[in-house]
Amino acid sequence: MTGPDAQDRRDGRRESDGKGGADGMATGGSSGATAAGGPVGAGGAGATETTVVHLVRHGEVHNPDGVLYGRRAGYHLSELGRRMAERVAEHLVDRDVTHVAASPLERAQETAMPVAESHSLDLVTDERLIEAANVFEGKSFGVGDGALRRPSNWRHLTNPFRPSWGEPYAEQVERMLAALADARDAARGHEAVAVSHQLPIWIVRSFVERRRLWHDPRRRQCTLASLTSFTYQGDRLVSVGYTEPARDLVPPHLLAGAKPVKGAKGFGA
Repeated sequence: MTGPDAQDRRDGRRESDGKGGADGMATGGSSGATAAGGPVGAGGAGATETTVVHLVRHGEVHNPDGVLYGRRAGYHLSELGRRMAERVAEHLVDRDVTHVAASPLERAQETAMPVAESHSLDLVTDERLIEAANVFEGKSFGVGDGALRRPSNWRHLTNPFRPSWGEPYAEQVERMLAALADARDAARGHEAVAVSHQLPIWIVRSFVERRRLWHDPRRRQCTLASLTSFTYQGDRLVSVGYTEPARDLVPPHLLAGAKPVKGAKGFGA
């Protein structure tokens, strides 16, 4: 394959080929998180301490119209989503959590708050944990509604490898790596929780596990209220784990690999 499309395909997987992957995590972050007490700085790099950073996807959102809300304000957890948030807090109550951060969006803040409260910690807002930007924000999408077959949308669908409809995968990797590094440094020798969104979590996991960044969204292993856990020895990432403490609360059509249900509002998650 030659030409621009071939280059874009290479760009879409460049972050997971050759250099990069787990070794790329052994770097410091940039202090971009803020709390009431001011900037959260990077701690000193220890040689042997074990630190775990749990990237948590927010719980279910109240979104009866199936709007792709993206970074829009005003979308809060549903009653079920609040139960999911409480379940995550229960799952982590006996863990050695010393730092809790979240995307600035309401659904992430509301998911993180029970964890912060159960550990008597301030909730830090980190802009780098925010949802990926998307040109389809504000539009309604449902399985089988033909939204992606409308000619007016085609100009945004020309390049799935970058992608052409939203924030480049490479930029998501960069900001999420920095957020992970700062959360790790803030919780040296302990555990941190950072609540974010499905796409950024899946993209940074794909990067460190050396998978291509372009993918089928239905195959993301990052269901509602799930934990993708990064374990470090010093600054070095040594493993990535995944758990679903609220799996029994997740609607079946929103689980990874589930068959599409016609009319289901998957973007309301």
